[in-house]
Amino acid sequence: MNLIDIGANLSHDSFDHDRDAVLARAAAVGVTRMIVTGASREHNPKALALAHRHPGVLWATAGVHPHHASEYSDDYDRELRELHRAPELVAVGECGLDYFRDFSPRPAQRRAFEQQLQIAADTGKPLFLHQRDAHDDFVAIMRQFDGRIGPAVVHCFTGERRELFECLDRDWYIGITGWLCDERRGAHLRELVQHIPGERLMIETDAPYLLPRTLKPAPSHRRNEPAFLPHILHELARDRGETPEQTAASVTATTERFFGLPSTPPPN
Repeated sequence: MNLIDIGANLSHDSFDHDRDAVLARAAAVGVTRMIVTGASREHNPKALALAHRHPGVLWATAGVHPHHASEYSDDYDRELRELHRAPELVAVGECGLDYFRDFSPRPAQRRAFEQQLQIAADTGKPLFLHQRDAHDDFVAIMRQFDGRIGPAVVHCFTGERRELFECLDRDWYIGITGWLCDERRGAHLRELVQHIPGERLMIETDAPYLLPRTLKPAPSHRRNEPAFLPHILHELARDRGETPEQTAASVTATTERFFGLPSTPPPN
């Protein structure tokens, strides 16, 4: 199997003691490439450094998560733009809106989101998006940039039917995580994923977060990692009425096209 994890927070300090082993375990189960999520001033350069250290295996994003939006400044904007000169940075984000936590005031979230959409418009890079409990404002801000930005993926989609179809109607891509495996919060996704066209669907772990609840045996440390992506794939394939091989081929081709990755994975 040849899989790409489009959202792994590998710069997280929980990986500091065994990051190379994490990458080796992923490769051993067919997760050959990963996009390292950058979402803060601290972690953007770390994500890029990991991509530099593992060419052909890791790429990265750089952005400001809405939780950190109140930190956004002109200097921060210039730093982001400088980082995005690196070819290993393949998307702008993680950026968007989060009205569930509201760790940053909503006006600050909206301003930071707009500024990062402008970076995407200026660089031509795709967008790696976050949205939670803010769908209508999220869509309204994205509409302001119609015709000026390229492809966009709504990372870790957890929304309801109306939200999914509005995203698909706007030709956005959908990232599915282990939220699908959570019977408490994600049961509705079991039916919704059947409606996502293969050419709009990608998969991710969001490691170290969102350990799939159906994973058996569960690791004692409760940390999610890219090696668990095949578990998500198998659940997704079953819900879509496909074989794992069919779903794997589809999501991998879609991911390569979206991020502009080479179609041949690196040798083991």
